[in-house]
Amino acid sequence: MLQSEIINSWQQKVDQALDHWLPAENIQPQHLHEAMRYSVLGDGKRIRPILVYATGQALEVPVDSLNGPACAVELIHAYSLIHDDLPAMDDDDLRRGRLTCHKAFDEATAILAGDALQALAFHVLAHDPGIQTSTENRLKMIEVLALSSGSRGMVGGQAIDLASVGKDLTLPELENMHIHKTGALIRASVKLGALACPEISDQQIEKLDQYAKCIGLAFQVWDDVLDIEGDTDVIGKPQGSDMERDKPTYPNLLGLDGAKQTAMELHGQAIENLQDFGEKADTLRWIADYIVSRNK
Repeated sequence: MLQSEIINSWQQKVDQALDHWLPAENIQPQHLHEAMRYSVLGDGKRIRPILVYATGQALEVPVDSLNGPACAVELIHAYSLIHDDLPAMDDDDLRRGRLTCHKAFDEATAILAGDALQALAFHVLAHDPGIQTSTENRLKMIEVLALSSGSRGMVGGQAIDLASVGKDLTLPELENMHIHKTGALIRASVKLGALACPEISDQQIEKLDQYAKCIGLAFQVWDDVLDIEGDTDVIGKPQGSDMERDKPTYPNLLGLDGAKQTAMELHGQAIENLQDFGEKADTLRWIADYIVSRNK
């Protein structure tokens, strides 16, 4: 099976899992549930769930044991996008090629939808019967997702980002921001896939975590490149929006060519950390390639 076919099958699996766990639109409160489903089931890349599946594949974990963790991490991601787009934060009108949640519904509903999706993610990890790892590993999954989502992870990164608008950051400061804001949830995705394996070793987790750290940074560097070179109709948000808000970016610090070179260096480091996993990690390698070649 081609990598693209494998990826498509996983996208379908996580979409089915998300549809299963999300409350139906006809269940009260209907307006809230409509907003939750609107935000999650739209046209997303599903990179984080795919990382869960690809990591499990590298460790020969049955795919049905990965649906719950893949679903949980996408719910957290969707919640973060809803809140990031709010007027009090990034104030965006478009997300994934259509109106943001607060524009399609209203600000209060968007805040509540994000809150509800965050809570649902942990419910899925706690209750999904398909997860076949040890009880200890299931608890570690909940811990990993909680830490990566909170003030020491994604939310902390967003706080640093908001405080950095209009400021000149050093390269280490910019990397620290993105290790938290974008990288934390990408690393969590890989760790969730790894913890779905009952017999995972500490050395394997460390190698996979280093891979995830590198692609997480590369993902953000390339996002900054696309903010300059991307097409609004393709990337799904206004081109140049980061520049317009005077946000610190890699091209601002390194120049456009320097940012592209940094992304490729991070890509190389990511691939290097997969050497011990052989052909079973080919999809993880494919994802690393995709991250630094995508157009959206």
